[in-house]
Amino acid sequence: MKADVFIGGGGIGGLTLALKLVQRGVNVVLAERMVVKAPTYKGELLQPKSMQIFDSLGLYEQICNRSNEIKVLDMLELSSSLQVKDQSFMDYSVLPGKYNAAYMMHHEELKTVILKAACAFDNFHYLKGVACKGYGDGTALLQKGTEKFEVEAQFFFGAEGRSSVTRKAMEVEVKQTTYNHHFLTVTFPRAEDFTDGKIISTYNRFLGLFPLPDDQVRSVYLIPPGDYKALKEKPISHFHKLYTDLAPVVDGYVQQLLDWKKIQLMIPVMYHADSYVKDNKAIIGDASHAVHPMAGEGMNMAIQDADVLGELTADMFERQQTDLTNLKWYEKVRYKRADHVIQLSHLAALAYSFPFKPVSYLRQRTFERMEEDPILHFKQMLNVSGLGMWKENVRDRFIQGGIMPVRIKDLAKDTKELSIIHRKKIIHGKRRDSYD
Repeated sequence: MKADVFIGGGGIGGLTLALKLVQRGVNVVLAERMVVKAPTYKGELLQPKSMQIFDSLGLYEQICNRSNEIKVLDMLELSSSLQVKDQSFMDYSVLPGKYNAAYMMHHEELKTVILKAACAFDNFHYLKGVACKGYGDGTALLQKGTEKFEVEAQFFFGAEGRSSVTRKAMEVEVKQTTYNHHFLTVTFPRAEDFTDGKIISTYNRFLGLFPLPDDQVRSVYLIPPGDYKALKEKPISHFHKLYTDLAPVVDGYVQQLLDWKKIQLMIPVMYHADSYVKDNKAIIGDASHAVHPMAGEGMNMAIQDADVLGELTADMFERQQTDLTNLKWYEKVRYKRADHVIQLSHLAALAYSFPFKPVSYLRQRTFERMEEDPILHFKQMLNVSGLGMWKENVRDRFIQGGIMPVRIKDLAKDTKELSIIHRKKIIHGKRRDSYD
């Protein structure tokens, strides 16, 4: 088989990259080794930047119709007696323009929507149940069952996840950071009017609730490492009580979980590859970076990687400028942004990781000041949304720490709009039509 681009991995990132390319006339072969849905939890929270990207791909309405819109993340800090001690919000509506909400969508349904859109193009070739085993001279070495074959291509992109064959072929290493906690994660029914996200914490407990469509909610509950086995030996009613103690809103719903089999263990890690590109190969998503799941950024980072790499590659073919040096622009555009998001998620993880009351107080104080100061709030939502990158300065830190008073005046609408990252096409170092 021959193609312009070979993509290893048919997750959200790989499929988004493929759709981006085939819409621009690039011939793509994508190999996905899985023949059934992944047994482990995959991302479901779509940030505003991802919605902007899917809008450009013609999928915005479909995704909105199959999702639950989240305008607000309600952040509750509880006392030792589980009474509400403090309440703050992360409000997406502070973002200007059309993309000012997050959306929760079932992962496999999102994959189906993207795959169906890509399959409408004759220049897209989807190989299901086919694993990439490595690379030859200008070819990807594939295997389906006992059958072995090759795909010849000009570029090879790896979207295979943490155990990336493409990353290994590029001889790019990652240094993994582990955390002092794990998560339990499971989906169960919810009340019809429970539609906004909730993050509930005490000095030593954490529960995240993110409503899905069809009156369901995805949950994540923090546990110490090694506790999973002991928890599973307890009756399922013990798990129910862990949730209802912190979130009465799930009482009567979480009890519909009847055994531990549906409850998964999620072990957070963090890493960032030194490089995304080597010769005619590039990596995206978990192949290049893993982020702590606290802000639900992993899937969104893969989508944003795919958008930038797809835009660049399509431009290279369109303008017949497929020199390998041009591929490096993908890394130049994405690396600093990805690193910033990784560090933000890492800091959020640390804020909830340590079971000490002083840490709880500092966390409560920081989020309270962030909500009260309109500029801090906007910066936080801009960074989380993926629509821009605006790092905090010394004054921001002093305000968060209570050393300086909060600002009352908000940013002007024009200033907010200018801070949004617009689409730029980059080729030969020249920005055209926007993407930075």
